[in-house]
Amino acid sequence: MFDLNKFISVYVTQRQDSMFHADISNNSADLHNKIDGKTILVIGGAGSIGSSFIMAVLAYFPKALVVVDTNENALTELTRSLRSSREIHIPDDYVTYPMDYSSDVFSKMFRRRKGFDIVANFSAHKHVRSEKDIYSIEALLNNNVIHAKKMLDILCEFPPEEYFCVSTDKAANPVNIMGASKRIMEDLIFSYSDKFPVKTARFANVAFSNGSLPEGFLNRMLKLQPISAPYDIKRYFVSPEESGQICMLSCMLGQNREIFFPKLEKEQMMSFDRIAVDLLQAKGFEPLYCDSEEEAVCKMEFAARGGRQYPVYFSKSDTSGEKSFEEFFTSTEKVNLDRFLSLGVIEEKSPVNRGQIESLVDGLERLFSDCDVKKSDIVCRIKKYLPNFEHIETGKNLDAKM
Repeated sequence: MFDLNKFISVYVTQRQDSMFHADISNNSADLHNKIDGKTILVIGGAGSIGSSFIMAVLAYFPKALVVVDTNENALTELTRSLRSSREIHIPDDYVTYPMDYSSDVFSKMFRRRKGFDIVANFSAHKHVRSEKDIYSIEALLNNNVIHAKKMLDILCEFPPEEYFCVSTDKAANPVNIMGASKRIMEDLIFSYSDKFPVKTARFANVAFSNGSLPEGFLNRMLKLQPISAPYDIKRYFVSPEESGQICMLSCMLGQNREIFFPKLEKEQMMSFDRIAVDLLQAKGFEPLYCDSEEEAVCKMEFAARGGRQYPVYFSKSDTSGEKSFEEFFTSTEKVNLDRFLSLGVIEEKSPVNRGQIESLVDGLERLFSDCDVKKSDIVCRIKKYLPNFEHIETGKNLDAKM
C-alpha cells in the first residue's frame, strides 16, 4: 500500500523526522504554558496548514477550539479525522463553523464569545494563478489584505494574547501580486502590534498540500490523466506536519512583530519534475516523456489499458509571477539564526504606520470600484507602497496549462 507520508520523507523532504522535533522538545514547557487551558480560534483551519496547526496545538490541551472555514466539506473531514485518531485530546468546547471570516455572522460569533486567547489565521489565496485577471486579483487582495484588516479591527474589541497570520517565502522581494499581498499583510498585522502581539511565518511549499502541483499528480493518476510539470523550477518543501509545527512555534514562542522561517539549505530544494518521476516509480510506473500536452493526452489511453509507462510532459515555466528561486528574508532584515536549531527569526521589525496601510487599503478599494480598472493599475498602486515590487508579467497564466 502506498504511504504518502513515507514518500514525502524519503523523496521530497528527505527527512525521516520533523526538522522541528528538537525545538518543540526543548520548548515543551513554554508551549504548555502558552496553550494549556486557553481558547483558540483557527480561521481557515480546514486547509492543509490550518489543520496541521490544529493537530500540533491539541497536544497541549487547549480549553476550547473553534474552527472557521468556508469549505464545509473540509470541516466535516477535519472533524472525522480528529475523532478517528488515537491519543488526540479534543476539548469539550469544540465547534466548526462553515462561514467567511469577513461576514457579519462571524462578527456575531466572535463578539458573543468575547474573543479568544489565541487567534491563528490561515485564510489566504496562496496561488500565483490567482492573479489571472482583475476579478481574481480583487478576490485575492480582499482575502489577503482588505478583509483581513476588517477582522483585525474586530480583534481590537477583545485583544487576544497571541495573533498569528501565515505568510509565504514569496513575500521576500515579491515578483507576483500574491507575494506582494502577503508582504502587505505582514505590514498590516504589524500595524496592530500596539493592540496585541502579532507574529507570522514565511516558509516553503507544503508537500502534497491541498491544491498543490504534487497533490495534482496524485489526482491525475486517480483519474488516469497525464502528468505535467515545469522542469526548471526548484522549491523548498516542508511536510504537512512541519507546516503546522512552524506556525505553532511562531505563534507561541515568537516575540511581537517577529517572522519565523525554516533553516533550509539550497541543496534541499526539489524540482517538480523530479517529484513526479519519483512518485510514478514508487507506484510501479515509468515515465513516458512527451513533447506536448496533446501528445501526453493521446498516449494516456495506452496507460489506461494497463501499461506500465505513464505519459508526462515537462516544460519550461513561462507564466506571470513565477520566481526562479526562493528566499526567506531580504538583505535589509535583521536575522537571528541562533535562537532555535531549525528556525531562523527575523527580529526587530519596526511597527508600521496604520495610516499608511489604511491609505493603501482605501486606494485599492477605490480602484476596484472602477469598472475599467486594469491589472496594471493594481500593480502600480502596490509598487507605490512597495517600491521594490518587481512584477514579472509574461501575459500567460497557469489556467492555460495542463
